Amino acid sequence: MTIALIIYFLMAFVLMGRLLLYGVRPTKTLAWLLAIFTIPVGGMLFYFILGRNRKKNKFYTLKKTKAVSEYLEKVENNDPIDKENNVPTAIKNHLKLVKLVTKGSNFTPTFGNELIPLKNGSTTFEAIFSAMETAKKFIHIQYYIFEEGDLAERFKSILIQKVKEGVEVRFLYDALGSRSLSNKYINSLKAEGIEVYGFLPMHFGKLISSINYRNHRKIVIVDGIYGFTGGINVADKYISGDPVLGTWYDMHLQLKGNVVNSLQAVFAMDWSFASGTDNLLNTKYLVKHITEKHSIAQVVAGGPDSDFSSIHQHYFSIINSAKKYVYITNPYIIPGEALKEALQVAAMSGIDIRLLLSTNSDSLLVKWTVRSSFEDLLEAGVKIYLYPDGFLHGKVIISDDELATIGTANLDIRSFEENYEVNVLIYDSNITTELKQDFLKDCEKSEPLDYEQYLKRPKKERLKEGIAKVFSPVL
Repeated sequence: MTIALIIYFLMAFVLMGRLLLYGVRPTKTLAWLLAIFTIPVGGMLFYFILGRNRKKNKFYTLKKTKAVSEYLEKVENNDPIDKENNVPTAIKNHLKLVKLVTKGSNFTPTFGNELIPLKNGSTTFEAIFSAMETAKKFIHIQYYIFEEGDLAERFKSILIQKVKEGVEVRFLYDALGSRSLSNKYINSLKAEGIEVYGFLPMHFGKLISSINYRNHRKIVIVDGIYGFTGGINVADKYISGDPVLGTWYDMHLQLKGNVVNSLQAVFAMDWSFASGTDNLLNTKYLVKHITEKHSIAQVVAGGPDSDFSSIHQHYFSIINSAKKYVYITNPYIIPGEALKEALQVAAMSGIDIRLLLSTNSDSLLVKWTVRSSFEDLLEAGVKIYLYPDGFLHGKVIISDDELATIGTANLDIRSFEENYEVNVLIYDSNITTELKQDFLKDCEKSEPLDYEQYLKRPKKERLKEGIAKVFSPVL
């Protein structure tokens, strides 16, 4: 017994050294130190599964080879954003944000795009299926959750038909998010000539080292002409509802124009990592395509191997630079100290800050962790609305009738540091105004929280929030 204790504490001190050397945030480091030294065995086990900083681990570095660099150079729009006379007003008003995202994600703004917000499942999948049916060259598909059912069968039917017509089809899924996807379904795709790979498959030898780092992106690209991304996974609950939560409401985005090339670059790098091949790092998958529309868009991609937390940074920048309002729809608002303070400072400065999320949640722990920030935010003047029906799963931020971001990333540490995510920044007043009107309509259907009333909530709710809040640095 004594020897076991000595070994345990030796390991604990070794882990403490790793945390002090490579820990990302003091709050997270402290939380893990407390877990390791106060929860025998379990704290150490959870650290090995969830806690290690992968930025220093080459296993989680995407293949940033010369081929990737050259590919990205061809994807970039190369418009002279630094020459003031050539900068459109929409970009000039947000030049710091543009440069921040360019530095963090390697994608510059692209011009002449057509962007169509797609609200909810039926509208989104109708658009995706229509685009896929037009494919002549290639279809690239990537999802975090891909569940078998009517939608999956429709995907399979179209993809198999397209392969027979000579179209290249590639399918990438996250091994944990799509863990219910059967070998039968996967093999039926492979048997027809569709290339299929799982992202970070959960092999026994690598399970502990990979389970916490997931690919949360949702991407569909057709011939380099159409692109789709957003919050909607492939699951029948987006069409027929959920027996527990009811209807799932979400937001997706259809893209046409040069911005699709940026999205293709994200897919190509993920494909290279999952498949071990560089066959997509080829200009034949890039299409110079400027539409008759005039939307400016910029892809924001981030993951555990990124040099900077680009998702967190662009959210932070939008809030900090707002002059009139910031409206946020997101199911998982666990902002961390920096974002929470940014929201508080903005609200106290007179900026109209509104958060819209569901009364219900698909996770009790997450529900109470989210609510643990409400009191501080309400006190600062942040307006919070709880949507009563179904489950709001969209990830949208709009600001000042000028700027919007739609994508896969939540407002939590997992999206900022541990998941591979992708968003699209939209510099377009017409689209932002459209999204704003939609947001305000949803607020009218929702329950606004009142700070004074919220202070009177039962102590048992406060206790749940307090317990959940302890876990927020490691969620």
